[in-house]
Amino acid sequence: MALIVQKYGGTSVGTLERIAAVADRVKRCAQEGNDLVVVVSAMSGETNKLIEMAQSFSQSPKEREMDMLLSSGERVTSALLAIALTERGHEAIAMTGRQAGILTDLAHTKARIQEIPSEPIMQEIQAGRIVVVAGFQGISPSGVVTTLGRGGSDLSAVAIAGAIKADRCEIYTDVDGVYTTDPRIVSKARKIERISYDEMLELASMGAKVLQNRSVELAKKLGVKLITRSSFNENEGTLITNEEDCMEKPIVSGIALDNNQARVSLFGVADRPGIAAEIFGALAKAQVNVDMIVQNIGHDGKANLDFTVPSTELELTRKTLGAFPHDLGRQEYDNDITKVSIVGVGMKSHSGVASQMFAALAKENINILMIGTSEIKISAVVDKKYGELAVRTLHDVYDLDK
Repeated sequence: MALIVQKYGGTSVGTLERIAAVADRVKRCAQEGNDLVVVVSAMSGETNKLIEMAQSFSQSPKEREMDMLLSSGERVTSALLAIALTERGHEAIAMTGRQAGILTDLAHTKARIQEIPSEPIMQEIQAGRIVVVAGFQGISPSGVVTTLGRGGSDLSAVAIAGAIKADRCEIYTDVDGVYTTDPRIVSKARKIERISYDEMLELASMGAKVLQNRSVELAKKLGVKLITRSSFNENEGTLITNEEDCMEKPIVSGIALDNNQARVSLFGVADRPGIAAEIFGALAKAQVNVDMIVQNIGHDGKANLDFTVPSTELELTRKTLGAFPHDLGRQEYDNDITKVSIVGVGMKSHSGVASQMFAALAKENINILMIGTSEIKISAVVDKKYGELAVRTLHDVYDLDK
């Protein structure tokens, strides 16, 4: 018998039929003797509908009211699933984020979890009930409803698993695990049986969409074993765990492609101490997420500076730099780029990985615009039209289908 947290995403509970299928799966797991907490997202498309409703009255509604509105989608799903489970002969109780004790800060629409006491949930489990929690939401110390932002339901599930010391946390989506790369780009992409937290963090931050990096980061911090799998079949998923629990350490585990990237180039920036801090401080204040940064050696008191930002934040970047109090020289903005990244813990102990990557791309006449590295990752910015070719090329070079 195990204590398990299961999380079901929007497509997994997208219709009444899908909620019924989830109820059947949860019931089977409970009949095996397991104690269960189930965290659910809003039904697929429901959040967008609520946003459209709000925008029919205002294009810039208050974030506090949006949290009240958007948190309702998960509450609907949790109540429906609890009703379905009870009808199937297993007592269940639906709980809001507040009732489950998910305490957050007051950053509306992107709140961070501060604390989850185990008692509210464990009392219901000890009473023999399946607990169904509305994900994506919490409560501030002053009693105001908050939401956790993108990937919030995953985050809810991981945080609850850590709080109640669950044996594992299963994340159910419409894909049956983590693949060496996007199967839509490489048909030979292989499902990975085990992957380390650090590798999954890099893949998630580099564009892989199976899990959000916030939930993986929290799982690593709390020591929660994550399993991501499909709710549409019975296939085994991918275990995300400590590096020590991953027996095989391939040089490259996976390849990610991030098309949500834009390049900013500043030519003739004043080459003086503190200028970079001022530029990136202004961008940070505007909540622009800067990724890769390259600065060349200054000449004649001037330097060139290149960096990448999410393409969705390019206009905000342009506006922020346009209001900068000092001369930044000539500015160029390129939205037609992409970032391809190879990730693997085996890079720590192997040389020549980068040269192999660069040689493979050169052979395909793919020009590298920028390079970024970490201990277990190498990223290259290339023209967007070559992104998928780069992924296919590198997938073959590192034999990831084997």
